[in-house]
Amino acid sequence: MRNLSVVTEFILLGIPHTEGLETMLLVLFLSFYIFTLLGNLLILLAIISSARLHTPMYFFLCKLSIFDIFFPSVSSPKMLFYLSGNSRVISYAGCVSQLFFYHFLGCTECFLYTVMAYDRFVAICYPLRYTIIVSHRVCAILAMGTSFFGCIQATFLTTLTFQLPYCGPNEVDYYFCDIPVMLKLACADTSALEMVGFISVGLMPLSCFLLILSSYSCIVYSILQIRSAEGRRRAFSTCSAHLTAILLFYMPVVLIYLRPTPSPWLDATVQILNNLVTPMLNPLIYSLRNKEVKSSLRTVLHQLGFLPEQLWREISS
Repeated sequence: MRNLSVVTEFILLGIPHTEGLETMLLVLFLSFYIFTLLGNLLILLAIISSARLHTPMYFFLCKLSIFDIFFPSVSSPKMLFYLSGNSRVISYAGCVSQLFFYHFLGCTECFLYTVMAYDRFVAICYPLRYTIIVSHRVCAILAMGTSFFGCIQATFLTTLTFQLPYCGPNEVDYYFCDIPVMLKLACADTSALEMVGFISVGLMPLSCFLLILSSYSCIVYSILQIRSAEGRRRAFSTCSAHLTAILLFYMPVVLIYLRPTPSPWLDATVQILNNLVTPMLNPLIYSLRNKEVKSSLRTVLHQLGFLPEQLWREISS
């Protein structure tokens, strides 16, 4: 009988097939991470500092920016730490925490995108009743609900993964602890759990996506009823940023968790897009096509001293 010891720590092997590229990856990912933090902090400051942006749409955008700060912070600091030549070891508790917070923040964002689609649906399809339907109380309930259900989903997936015995190999062939790679290390049959996890991880985003699709089908129908070309243009412009962000969020989820045959290198590449690039692009997506956000951002940059007085006056005039 084999003498199997309980695993107390794991070794993160990093992104597959990138040996010798550590310095280049460190500079690249550190740049992404810094721009992600700065961009989302600026969006937060722009929304908080402008009374005009204290509306439900920007309230949800504010929460999205907060989660876009924390989401890459689950895996990036440890990845940057070992890319700089430090230890690749992560404790068992650290691995559990990584997996829980990754799925908690990811699931919450998934629910949040659904709520944001509902907000746009009410704003465009029922504009006269918008302030009554999407009141401050409703906004608070929806915001808390996204986090609550995100926490339930993450708790279920984390419990499902770590109730298995880990008593053999401890080398994680990835750059952070995620469900597919952790199940490979369990010293028990994981076929049933893989199926349950696949259904759970796939069903939740699919349900949210169908709700978003339903909202936008109604939105498109309502926009097409607008007689004014300018009115149609403004309505499409309002929704285009949200649609772009949804596509950037959902495509990696489908490629990583819903493919029958996983590919470690492709999964890592797509997941880095999901973890670092999408949160970095969201501030650009939501600000470039929004005059109110751009105006507030210019004011914030001027107050912080990044925008000279003369240039600020020329832009503002």
